[in-house]
Amino acid sequence: MGSFSSDVKAKLITASDTDLDAGRTRIRQLQVVTATGSPQITVKSGGSSGTTVLDLKFSPSITTSVNIPADGILSEEDPNFTLTNITSVTVFYA
Repeated sequence: MGSFSSDVKAKLITASDTDLDAGRTRIRQLQVVTATGSPQITVKSGGSSGTTVLDLKFSPSITTSVNIPADGILSEEDPNFTLTNITSVTVFYA
């Protein structure tokens, strides 16, 4: 295991193009509820035009967990979430 240790926080996101408002952070887990169509979550560091740090596609109409190994995915700047056919995502971060 890594040496990173911090309190984990959570935020529910239901709208596309939403910033986490956490600054530099590590994404540890996602709880995802998808809609119909072609569900996808894209996370960018530093706003909607920033660098992509995570891009996931899902099956339609499911609820699932995405566990991120080790210390999570580092977003050097505040992560921005673009949701396509996603009802909600709860982001666990540190």
